[in-house]
Order: sequence, then structure tokens, then C-alpha cells
Amino acid sequence: MSDTNSYIIVIKLGTSSLVDEVTREPRIANMSLIVETIVQLRRQGHKIVLVSSGAIAFGMKRVGMSSKPTKLAAVQGLASIGQGRLIGLFDDLFRQMNQTIGQILLTRNDISDFTQYKNAKNTLHELLDMGVIPIVNENDTLSVAEIKFGDNDTLSAITAGMVHADYLFLMTDVQCLYTDNPRKNPKAEPILVVDKVDDLVVKTDTESGGSQVGTGGMTTKLIAAGLATNVGVTTIITLSSQPDSILSIVANIQSMDRSDLSIEAQTKYIASEIKANKIPLHTRFLGLPRATKIISDKRFWLLHGIKTKGALYIDQLCYEALTRKDRAGLLPVGVVAVEGNFHESECVSINVIPERSSPLSEGLEVGTCRVNYSAIEINLIKGLHSSEIETVLGFADSEYIAHRDNLAFQPTLPPSTESLFDNH
Repeated sequence: MSDTNSYIIVIKLGTSSLVDEVTREPRIANMSLIVETIVQLRRQGHKIVLVSSGAIAFGMKRVGMSSKPTKLAAVQGLASIGQGRLIGLFDDLFRQMNQTIGQILLTRNDISDFTQYKNAKNTLHELLDMGVIPIVNENDTLSVAEIKFGDNDTLSAITAGMVHADYLFLMTDVQCLYTDNPRKNPKAEPILVVDKVDDLVVKTDTESGGSQVGTGGMTTKLIAAGLATNVGVTTIITLSSQPDSILSIVANIQSMDRSDLSIEAQTKYIASEIKANKIPLHTRFLGLPRATKIISDKRFWLLHGIKTKGALYIDQLCYEALTRKDRAGLLPVGVVAVEGNFHESECVSINVIPERSSPLSEGLEVGTCRVNYSAIEINLIKGLHSSEIETVLGFADSEYIAHRDNLAFQPTLPPSTESLFDNH
């Protein structure tokens, strides 16, 4: 963040924000309002990244298809048809306001290598420095299940982490997060401020979000909010049909010094602003403070940039050794069990169990790592000292199962001096 009044903001738009669910016609008026809002934010000095869905829906309209096909090649073909039309329409609208845009299409495969991840990050930052609005979408023309982000909520959170954004706006078809589905339960209460996503107690059934033309829902937005807040990105859910509400929310954020305000005080202040009609109803998920958020690009990439191919189980003592200040890498002696079939250099999750004799079902996922050995090899050397690796395997490429530079732990977990299982 360059100064207190200038932010990097990522705005995620779902397909239903851009395409009518019934007619499949583009929502030109809403798209125009989105463009006007983004340009106003740019003119205020903010840097904006737009993460947009809609390619497949635009393709369906172009070929006159009423329902999304199940065949992968057909879906990819529709994405190929629709992506050009989507970006073309955005370009036409932004051009009316003399604003240049750029297109970035990604799959997980594009950032599976750390060098590629840094290249994507550098491209985004260069576009922002040039005053360009990058428009990011998943490359559905080539993407398959193994390399998909899954939904654009997740992609937007990864993008926000990649560019070190200050705010992520998840535009949806409800005003905010509720304690229950407001369409079914009239007593559902709005939630204005969330300090910790993991502590939320809400109902998010499969019908409480998502549209017939999109893939998201409230559950995916909570996952995205958890991911983004871990890197210090305050995440905001607000109504997609009123995109200009972003302007008043950003202005409110700029005017409120929250540095010494409790969660209760912030909630009370926001509630009073909403009641006075100064800002619309919305939910803010507060980003972690700088002291606890993920700062390292490589840590963020390890945790969220690549898919895990299996799991390693360690005990509480090993976890404490790996997370202390002068930590080493993961040694074979610390591994209790191996799950999955993975190869050397692939990413796996790290799970902690209370004691070495505890059942694996008690495991708690705490982070990820890139391994120096395959699943078969780790199974053979788990529990052994590093000096025994060569005797068992016939070679010893490393004394570590995973080097400390290839280990990443979730920042919201308790510090290693406290047991993970005190209240588990």
C-alpha cells in the first residue's frame, strides 16, 4: 500500500453479475456500472484487479445453448467462444472511459512452479504500475479438474495474495453473510464484521448461494475469505447488483481509523453507518495483522498455489520443532505415517496427531511442504535417523524429507509453545 489513502483492490465478479440466468443475455447496465465504479476507483489513486467469470455463459449464448453441457471438451469449446466476447465487451466499455485493460488467463498449472508464480505476480504488478486494469479469469479452454482452481472465488483470493492486495471484494447475489439462509429463514441475522473465519457458526447449505450459470456459493466465498485474510487481505462480501456500493465502502474504510478499535467497536460503528444509509449492508472479514499474516511469497505459494498430492503425519513434538524460531527441516524420524501416492518434489499436506500412537483420524492439517522423496521412499525411512537413509534406500539425496525453505504452516494456528490439541 503506497499510502493510507491508496489501496490495491481485487474485485471478483461471478457469472450471475454479468449474465441473466434466464435469458443468458449480458447484463449490459450492470457491467457498465461496474466499469464506471472501477474507473472512479482508479481516478482516486487505487490500483484495481478484476477477477471475472462468465466465459462459458457467454459462449452458451453465442451458440444458442440453454444448459451447460457435461462433456469437458464441449465446456472448453464454449469457454473458447465466450472468452473473446467477454473480454471484447469489457474492452468496449472501458474504452468509453479511456481506460486500458489487460487479460490474464490462469490455471493452477501456470503457477505450479515458483518461477512461473513469480512471473505471473510480476506481470500483474507491472500492469498495475502502468495504470492498466488486469482482468483475470481461469483458462477454462484448457483447464481440467487436476489443474483447476475450482471456482473464481478461490482464484480471486490467490490473486489478492499474489499482488499483496489490501482489499478483496466478493460480489454476490446477497447483501452480506447471514447466520442462516435468509431466503429460507426470515430470522437470519446479518454478520457485519468477522475477525476469524474459522470461528464462524453459520449455515451455508448448497442452495444458499450460486446461480444456474455460475459455480460459486457462500461456502466458496468463506473459503476464499479465509485464504485471503491469512495474508492480511480484508475481504468484503457485498451485493453484485449494486457495484457502485464499493465506492462508499472504500470511502468509509479510508475515514475510519481502526488501529485501536476492538471488533465490537468496529461492528458498532459500521452498524451505525449502515443505519444512517451512509454505506450499504455488507460483511467485512478482517485481514490478519502484519505480525501474524503470511509475508513470504513462497509460503503463500506453497500453501495455496499448488495442489497437494498426499499427506504426511507428524506428532506434536515434531510440529513444535518445525515451527520454532530456529527451526530445521522435516527429518525422517519426525514422520509417523504417509498417505497417498506422490513423487519427489510434489507438494503434500502436513498433519499433526497428538502422539505417535494416536489414530490418523485425529490428524489436524497444519501446513504443506514439497518433499525430497517419494511416498514409497518415505514409507521406508519414516521414523529413522537421517544417517540410515542410504542404508535403506541405497542413496541419500537429502537428510531432510522436506527442507525448511519448502515448509509452510498456516498462520492462524496456535504458536508451537501451546498444544494444538488442548481444545481439540
